[in-house]
Amino acid sequence: MHDSFSPIAGLVEILNIQLGEIVFGGVGSGTYGMILFVVLTVFLSGIMVGRSPEYAGKKVEKREIQMSILGILLPSTIILLFSAITVSLHGTLASLGNRGPHGFSEILYAFSSAAGNNGSAFAGLNANTPYYNVALGISMLIGRFGVILPVLAIAGNLAAKKRSEISSEGSFSTEGGIFYVLLLSVIVIVGALTFFPVLTIGPILEHFLMLQGKTF
Repeated sequence: MHDSFSPIAGLVEILNIQLGEIVFGGVGSGTYGMILFVVLTVFLSGIMVGRSPEYAGKKVEKREIQMSILGILLPSTIILLFSAITVSLHGTLASLGNRGPHGFSEILYAFSSAAGNNGSAFAGLNANTPYYNVALGISMLIGRFGVILPVLAIAGNLAAKKRSEISSEGSFSTEGGIFYVLLLSVIVIVGALTFFPVLTIGPILEHFLMLQGKTF
């Protein structure tokens, strides 16, 4: 069904998964995806204002930041790496239902869905081949456990720490509009820096070609 959507609608579906399903439809997996961005935002906010980064009364330190960055980078790396490898191999393109940027969107969605704890399909791509079965399986294994394990590590570290007193002078509040804006900014910036180039040669390019009367 997704294969019949307009290019920009397809972009929204792909990007929602690539951001860790932290927005529409991200029940369950979206929760721990958001936690990674919250921890990263708390750390960056603390650096900017010179206050101790804390979340839920627990200090956010080096270990939590390492795990949050790992949880964000691993699925992103898997999506981009396997998409690049797939379009570089001649035999894999025979599985495409469409050519051009739309066909690239099919491949990009497949690996985004596998690594992003989604499980849906863009359709149009015959993924039931030895290459796609193995590549998507590896993407699923690394991409999904690459988020679950860092989040569990963060939870374990925070649970072992003593709860500290939250003060207006020494702590940065994680409640209120300022933090929400910062959190949204980190999500948009990280998502844009990571996936905007690859989305440009996929659904965005297809959109402009569609405006010129070219379809795939």
